[in-house]
Amino acid sequence: MPEEERASLKVVVLGGYGTFGRRLVELLSDEPRLTVVIAGRSVAKAEALRASLPPGAAIETMELDREGNIGPALAALDPDILVDVTGPFQAYGATPYRLAETCLRLGVNYLDFSDGSDFTAGIARFDAEARARGIFMLSAVSSAPALSGAAVRHLAAGLASIETVEGGIAPSPFAGIGRNVIVAIASYAGRPLRLARDGQPRTAYGLTETRRMTICPPGRLPLSSRRFVLVDVPDLALMPAMLPGLRSAWFGAGTAPQFYLGLLVLLARLARYRLFPPLRLFTGLFHSVANRLTWGERRGGMYVRLIGRDGEGRSVSRSWHLLAEGDAGPSVPAMAADAVIRRCLAGHPPEPGARHAAAALDLADFARGFAARGIVTGTRQDGERSWPLYRRVLGAAWDELPAPVRDLHRVETGRRFAGRATVDRGRGFFAGLIGAFYRFPRAGSDIPVSVLLERSRGGELWQRTFAGRTFRSFQREGEGRGACLVDERFGPVSVGLALVVGEGRLDYVVRRWSFLGIPMPVFMAPGGRTFEHVEGGLFRFHVEIDHPWFGLIVRYQGWLKDSDRDSEAQSSMKFTANASSADQSVSS
Repeated sequence: MPEEERASLKVVVLGGYGTFGRRLVELLSDEPRLTVVIAGRSVAKAEALRASLPPGAAIETMELDREGNIGPALAALDPDILVDVTGPFQAYGATPYRLAETCLRLGVNYLDFSDGSDFTAGIARFDAEARARGIFMLSAVSSAPALSGAAVRHLAAGLASIETVEGGIAPSPFAGIGRNVIVAIASYAGRPLRLARDGQPRTAYGLTETRRMTICPPGRLPLSSRRFVLVDVPDLALMPAMLPGLRSAWFGAGTAPQFYLGLLVLLARLARYRLFPPLRLFTGLFHSVANRLTWGERRGGMYVRLIGRDGEGRSVSRSWHLLAEGDAGPSVPAMAADAVIRRCLAGHPPEPGARHAAAALDLADFARGFAARGIVTGTRQDGERSWPLYRRVLGAAWDELPAPVRDLHRVETGRRFAGRATVDRGRGFFAGLIGAFYRFPRAGSDIPVSVLLERSRGGELWQRTFAGRTFRSFQREGEGRGACLVDERFGPVSVGLALVVGEGRLDYVVRRWSFLGIPMPVFMAPGGRTFEHVEGGLFRFHVEIDHPWFGLIVRYQGWLKDSDRDSEAQSSMKFTANASSADQSVSS
């Protein structure tokens, strides 16, 4: 394939009507320079998908069985690229590269969605012949390792060494899980996996280890904290080879609902010690159950985190986060293949040869696909402990805040603000009781208000006084399940608040809460619209505290300005005025 912009390409997507193949076809369907052939065992399913697609690429269908005599049919079709999205790649049998070898013999460029470490590593055996024939053969052109590898290189920029890499994918419970995915996972549940740990090759067991992570691009509403369970992906074998000096590599899946994940972990641990039959015997049951447990957040995500050292030997922790709202998540695994094909159209195909896809793309190659599906990403780096609380939690989104909002939250030691407010109180008995207990302000308009912010015990003490009536809370950076949140404590109640930045304002969204340290259901949490913004050059606030059972408890809104700065300005004016009077006296 010459390195010049192509007028057209013919792409065969084998398994093109499956869970991920369908998504790839949908991504490619808007490109008029492509002819996309939806191929598989069922022409009826391929035709149904073609009928659902909008005008754009030329769409064809074809019956093509990977296990059959595929060579003559593929030769007659004469495609530029074949993409294998069938799987499960862990179960390709005694001749796993039969399709890849057919493409090599016919001179057809080859991509696959392999999620198996062994299969992906083995594609390199065809490298010399692929180079000689001038074609590329890329394995694992999917979220891991094509996207995860791009994220690792992005995070590693400027670091002298990388010691630890971990990552995870958290699918939406509404995404729908293909049977082949279940077959692949069940094939290694409780079975040994090879990975790097503490600088040595180690053996771990699939689905038996867990880690907790909160996926949270800066300034966005994070996913709920999830446990991720160890899965077999090519990254486990590839990252140590790609990053000399890497001591540990780990990759997990954060399936929701989490009790289902916990059940899989239990069964995998039992299977490891032969106290339960191999999970592959129950793939039909697991597939059925997984696609019926559709509750929770209709959103998914992915993260990659690394720990390394900078040029001065200091430890640095960085993470890359992806959030996919609604039903956009299942498109992410297909975006790497989409990006490779579009690079070919632009005259920038991969170099000839056979290899894994971990270094095939950069994050910029995914930008178009992310934007088209409303997918957001962001990078975090552990901040200096000396930074103000909100700057640490917001990360890069701190700079997106309006200057007056940043100024109020720039608490180094202590800050005082003063202004005016309007207060509304709930009318019910329990609303009044709660308001009296916490000394929330009484109802009124144009009430004088002062706010004292003091840095204390690694967090901030907030003291609010409305017309002489004071109530306090303590804010700190959340940990564990509350990571990426601001934890605000009002007496026995603690609330985990997400800081969401957008459209020139800072919104507070309740994500967790506890009473006397006991986690409580989120649907019972106190809530209400709470945000800060700038109007007329002034910092303005709108705070609501309500409860799903008791209704409105208190609402206060108004403006604030820095009273300490005003006092300094007034002192400066007095000094200037006195100096001026003295000068006049001397002159007289």
